[in-house]
Amino acid sequence: MIEASKTEKRVDRLTYGMVGGGPGAFIGDVHRTAIRMDDKATLVCGVFSRDAHKSKEFGASLGLDPARLYPSFEEMARKEAERPDGIDFAVIVTPNAAHYEACKSFLNHGINVVCDKPLTVEYHEAKELAELVERKGLLFGVTYTYTGYPAVKQITHLIASGEIGDIRFVNAEYPQEWLATRSEDSGNRQAAWRTDPAFSGKSNCVGDIGSHVENMVATMTGLRIQRLSARLDKFVEGRQLDDNATIMVEYTNGAKGLYWSSQIAIGYDNGLRVRIFGTKGTIEWFQEHPDHFTMVKLGEATQGWSRGRDVFVDAAQRYNRLPSGHPEGVFEAFANIYKAYANALLSKKAGKKLDRTAWEFPTVEAGADGVRFIGACVESSEKGAAWVTL
Repeated sequence: MIEASKTEKRVDRLTYGMVGGGPGAFIGDVHRTAIRMDDKATLVCGVFSRDAHKSKEFGASLGLDPARLYPSFEEMARKEAERPDGIDFAVIVTPNAAHYEACKSFLNHGINVVCDKPLTVEYHEAKELAELVERKGLLFGVTYTYTGYPAVKQITHLIASGEIGDIRFVNAEYPQEWLATRSEDSGNRQAAWRTDPAFSGKSNCVGDIGSHVENMVATMTGLRIQRLSARLDKFVEGRQLDDNATIMVEYTNGAKGLYWSSQIAIGYDNGLRVRIFGTKGTIEWFQEHPDHFTMVKLGEATQGWSRGRDVFVDAAQRYNRLPSGHPEGVFEAFANIYKAYANALLSKKAGKKLDRTAWEFPTVEAGADGVRFIGACVESSEKGAAWVTL
């Protein structure tokens, strides 16, 4: 086999750059590790810190070319767009408030983007990015992590196939304990920026984990929220942003729902749980046991579904990575999102027409829906939990 030259871009492999995710950042390494799992893309450049010296040191530790370690994302976007071997996509893993400008810069230079959630702080910013993606014909993914689990994809298929009938009620919760005390004052960098409006935006708890609840329910059920009533709490004294939230929702099809997200729930680690109640049955899934879920049909025995053992529909089965009994987790879920994104981008580079309805990763539109949800929750809470139409 004749190998490609160093200056020739391979069509079976992508290159990417990263903004954020540098020294001390948890999520940056999660993204880099997930992308490496399927070996479809290579990290070649980045801006890993607002401190240019730290950014260059970190990039050097990753073995990157010093010439492609940039002082700002604006310069990175411009110079990578000018290079004949410029990046295929940029990964944005900065604090929330920087997402919009970074994403916009790369999109304006014709570079595809993957961004952590929430997509932006304001809904009008998210709408602008969605319109820019459409106008430029680019590919944009949002890393709502848990949608990458094969079990979630199987649940989505079962509900769409009518297995539990018409949905009547959804109960979803996401409790954590990590902000039960003022962790932001004890050197916890993530706690410090997430509870600071300058970096996190208008919401902490709903923006961070409540947005996962909204997206997970929307992904599994296809339901769209028509209106909601939210109460956002600040239980820890002196905290500027919410650390607990209770949200009642009404969907466009007449179904109802109740969401709870909390970061002051002592005894809970990462307890995202979704219960979906239909006219024919119920499905329940728990993130801390992501390979399994239960389905109960009216008048029938409980069905226990297991990834790896039970045969899932193709759209879920192709994301299985290990045999049954070998747990898959967050790294694999992230990797599945990037696998789907990379496959779509490789097809695009090969000149194939993309069917957007078949994309198996969260899109910019899903990201915009999440931002609208966060904003509506904040608005409702500020109005005394008044009902707000989305």
